[in-house]
Amino acid sequence: MSRARVARRIAAGAAYGGGGIGLLGAAAVGVVFAEVQLAKRYVGGGAHADPPRADGRYGRAFPDDTERPPSSEPLRFAMLGDSTAAGQGVHRARQTPAALLASGLAAVAERPVDLRNVALPGAQSDDLDRQVTLILSDPSWVPDVCVIMIGANDVTHRMPATRSVRYLAAAVRRLRTAGAEVVVGTCPDLSTVENVYQPLRWLARRVSRQLAAAQTIGVVEQGGRTVSLGDLLGPEFAANPRELFGPDNYHPSAEGYATAAMAVLPTLCAALGVWPEEEHPDVSRDEGFLPVARAAAQAAAEGGTEVTAAMPSGPRGPWALLKRRRRRRIQAPEPSPAH
Repeated sequence: MSRARVARRIAAGAAYGGGGIGLLGAAAVGVVFAEVQLAKRYVGGGAHADPPRADGRYGRAFPDDTERPPSSEPLRFAMLGDSTAAGQGVHRARQTPAALLASGLAAVAERPVDLRNVALPGAQSDDLDRQVTLILSDPSWVPDVCVIMIGANDVTHRMPATRSVRYLAAAVRRLRTAGAEVVVGTCPDLSTVENVYQPLRWLARRVSRQLAAAQTIGVVEQGGRTVSLGDLLGPEFAANPRELFGPDNYHPSAEGYATAAMAVLPTLCAALGVWPEEEHPDVSRDEGFLPVARAAAQAAAEGGTEVTAAMPSGPRGPWALLKRRRRRRIQAPEPSPAH
């Protein structure tokens, strides 16, 4: 069965309450689980320090005058998800993906950005409801835009894909209803982790891509946008693991997080209308309109690819716009945000 059809089945199961559609057969899951336990003996060794807190204001060089038009007020940016969103594995706040994205957004929008990060290391998609509640608990601080990075722990803890996508879609729906734009960095490629051997490496790659594609369908149908991270980081991590993996050999290093942030930043800015948009998709870059399931499958196979809703219906269901935005290198943010 094609990845597009599998992703559509998973997303449909998530939307209509199905729970029996898994990513792999029971026997294969058993093999994966056994190999994951073996791999964990070699990766992530030692106690994890808490990720550095990066909350605060970025872009302090830009004017902040609340009496001026709303276009000059600070943008409110929230980060949700798992250890990758939290920045596990680096020691300085400015090295976390949230800080990098907040600094990049401030530079592009030429406005200050207020960041709040509620991501939790070890979180699975069922924790997103709690995180969304935290973000929306203050009526005076409703985010303009949110970035969610989630999925790896769903795979390693064998959460059924339908449940995983259901929780993510519900979180996106709540945030969109509150008025926030939402960008989701989909499930990374777990096959790039060192000391993960066959058959786990092949299965992990397949599972990661299936979940990423299904996540894309669920997110786009709720009005969010996705950016594929798996294949983007995969070849680079495999070719240069010592630089792009952190000390625990599992989470990204500062350079790894910067690579991911560069891929997400254009979509983050485009969601707020501050990224220059081409009038038409760039055919030379294989951009265009596709049924959402096909767009999701293509994005899962090529990192840095954005998928966003286009038309509510077509001959094969909802359609989406697939874009391959040019990345922009992010300058290191200020040494510490102003709280």
